[in-house]
Amino acid sequence: MSHDPASLYPAHLAELQRRVHEALERAGLDHLVVPSGNSHYQVFDDRDYPYAVNPQFKAWLPLTRNPGSWLVATPGRKPKLIYLQPFDYWHVVPQAPSGYWVDHYDIVVIRKPEEALAHLPADPARCAILGEPRSALGAYVPNNPQAAIDYLEFHRAYKTPYEVQMMRAATRRGVRAHRAAEAAFRDGASEFDIHLAYCAAARQEGADLPYNNIVALNHNGAVLHYTELEREAPAQLRSFLIDAGASHHGYACDITRTYAADAGGEFQALIDAVDAAQLKMCDQVRAGHDYKRIHLDAHLALSGILKDFGVIKLSPESALETGVSNVFFPHGIGHGIGLQVHDVAGFAASDRGGTIAKPEGQPYLRLTRELAPGMAVTIEPGVYFIDLLLDGLKQGPHADAVDWNRIDQFRPYGGIRIEDDVVCTDGAPINLTRDGFAEAA
Repeated sequence: MSHDPASLYPAHLAELQRRVHEALERAGLDHLVVPSGNSHYQVFDDRDYPYAVNPQFKAWLPLTRNPGSWLVATPGRKPKLIYLQPFDYWHVVPQAPSGYWVDHYDIVVIRKPEEALAHLPADPARCAILGEPRSALGAYVPNNPQAAIDYLEFHRAYKTPYEVQMMRAATRRGVRAHRAAEAAFRDGASEFDIHLAYCAAARQEGADLPYNNIVALNHNGAVLHYTELEREAPAQLRSFLIDAGASHHGYACDITRTYAADAGGEFQALIDAVDAAQLKMCDQVRAGHDYKRIHLDAHLALSGILKDFGVIKLSPESALETGVSNVFFPHGIGHGIGLQVHDVAGFAASDRGGTIAKPEGQPYLRLTRELAPGMAVTIEPGVYFIDLLLDGLKQGPHADAVDWNRIDQFRPYGGIRIEDDVVCTDGAPINLTRDGFAEAA
């Protein structure tokens, strides 16, 4: 199969146009209009926030640094790009459009944002305008018709071959950076310096990354979204958890790895057990499988590991039923991924809306749909020793379900999470993350 974006892009664009035709019919409208978004300024200041492109815009175009531009898609016509290239000597002006995608668009270059009005459809009332309120221009105010949003976001879960290739490219960048971060950890660097090593290897700064890096040493790994980045390294390095991604043309990768300073110690053995279980979970990403079942199976597998290591005394089934497994694995098994690191429509019952409920007692699962070819998801089981949750367990009715001495032995290491990005196919899943690490070996 070709991995050349130029050869894959036409089919991707054709699929987007097919989706737009149906979405507009459902909304009873004639045109899709998508602003790229604008820069926002901090209150009482002249400093802007990092610009974030509208995901509905970057679904069409590999443009992520072009505020003030617009996309217009009308069934039966070539899509139009209204491209803002301002006269400006304060900032770098976007270069003229170029690349494999330009011949597929009618492109109009404007110099001032308001010039877009002359090139948008004549009647705003006949447009599905997808964006945030600040993107409004004259009468073109985002209306985000729900019928169109429901359809487009539901089908965005199914990645085209072009999109999978964009995610492969993001993964290669992320894997390179993960390698650099591990090396910095082995050299005794602080969280902050590991983060800098990561960004340097990825060749992306914080605003370019798809989410804030989680770089946690020792007990900080027990904070699920730890982003403090301590400037000094601890006196004793025990463990390192890094959850960090990278971007390519607006698509994300999301990778987590955990390391032990002592490669022959018990925490490393626990990491190895979680890693082996995670690979089996990744193999469950197959057409027709219920993602909720993968999540519940993960609870059983992780509880079995904890029992093998003497941490819990219950059977895996009892640990899940009583909620004890949630103390050690308190988040979901993963989420959709693509244009957004937590991709949309994770709970959608169909492309007409509705919600598929989460399993009882599992409030943090981000995806409840049945898997189908083209869907890209993360698989990220974790085992943590979180003081807040452990204190609650100790004060509750199941305090005797665990060995508190064993827990105290693992507390200083924080936790373990292993995360891969996996694409569902008609057959065996594609593990983008493992493929990326294998290529880099």
